[in-house]
Amino acid sequence: MKKLTAIVMGYGMRGQSYSSYAIDNPEKLEIVAVAEPEKSRRLYAQRRHNLSEDMLFDDWEKLAELPKMADFAIISTQDKMHLEPALACIEKGYDLLLEKPMAPTAEECKIIYEAAEKKGVKVVVCHVLRFTPFWYKLKELLDEGAIGEVRSIIHMENVGNMHYSHSYVRGNWRNTAESSAMILAKSCHDTDIVQWLLGKDCKKVQSFGSYSVFTKENQPKGAPDRCLDGCPYMDSCLYNPVKFYVEDKENGWRDTVADKVDATDEEITEALRTGPYGRCVYACDNDVVDHQVVNMEFDGGATVSFTMSAFNKGGRFIRIFGTKGEIVASHANSEITVCPFGKPNYVAEIDKIGESITSGHGGGDTGIMVDSVKYFNNEQPSKSVCDLRTSYLNHLICFAAEKSRAEDSVVDLDKFSESV
Repeated sequence: MKKLTAIVMGYGMRGQSYSSYAIDNPEKLEIVAVAEPEKSRRLYAQRRHNLSEDMLFDDWEKLAELPKMADFAIISTQDKMHLEPALACIEKGYDLLLEKPMAPTAEECKIIYEAAEKKGVKVVVCHVLRFTPFWYKLKELLDEGAIGEVRSIIHMENVGNMHYSHSYVRGNWRNTAESSAMILAKSCHDTDIVQWLLGKDCKKVQSFGSYSVFTKENQPKGAPDRCLDGCPYMDSCLYNPVKFYVEDKENGWRDTVADKVDATDEEITEALRTGPYGRCVYACDNDVVDHQVVNMEFDGGATVSFTMSAFNKGGRFIRIFGTKGEIVASHANSEITVCPFGKPNYVAEIDKIGESITSGHGGGDTGIMVDSVKYFNNEQPSKSVCDLRTSYLNHLICFAAEKSRAEDSVVDLDKFSESV
């Protein structure tokens, strides 16, 4: 295998995670340049990848203006900052590892898809669940016919109350106008995985959902808008930011609060006094749903019921019903139980790596890098890798679901696709 090189645009949590593959596998991948606006993260990238000063950039455009210098680009900027760097890198001839979602609108997703097709570059969208041992095993079981033909699926994404409060109430993905709808920002993982498991196109979508808990109306009487301004409920509050970000040293989001690498307790505390993560969860400008259901019908009549909820401790669960049996599986517990009709049940246990965003998505962050390096190197990757058209169509499920939720309608995917 030829050693590949990559540039990184956006060196936050996602960019750091994907770039770790180069540190663990220096014979296969080298990071040659990083664009990141926050200085401490740039310096962190410089130390990790032994980069010279002229290969560090405070703006992705400065890096994109230079002649092509690597085999592929990792684009892990914020959701609304995907289109322009993606198009710039495609035009230069870079293959792309593109963080999900592709873009916050269906139109921008289509622009990226068509540009990549026209230029002939390869693009892997970071649907990392496909690359985990857990979901890959499920795909193998279904492809082998372990339960016959799949007729229906019940799939649940339990976001976790603390993850939801961090990212979708106080954090960067709290507001649709600033980021994207919840179904896209968080659950495009799930629309992708159910389509992959079924191996068929989605035809119809219906969705319901709302947010009603983390609102001003539910703010406790006498609670200030900022938690550290003498809130009388701090000790009993489930969302006490001091306990969550300062006292919990294993919290993977600590650095996010102060927006710098290796932030001290003092820096985090000061950030809580003035920044978004110190706000009362009932006094934020959030508007993304905290619970949502999406009903899908696929080619051939198979149906999927997907539920996303903030009110749990986290973890994905799935139940798959086939003509010859069913599968009950928990990604959170890394367990798959196969229940064939007329035969004893059996368990296929998967190594528990961890499912959360701060634990590498159950091995998916590493898995996607293994396959992407093969793919960009013109070697045969696993069946987890899909073409960009498939990723684009799976994004359309999310946009159709949000349209259905807003308009109280059933959306025909073929017609919706034609309208984009």
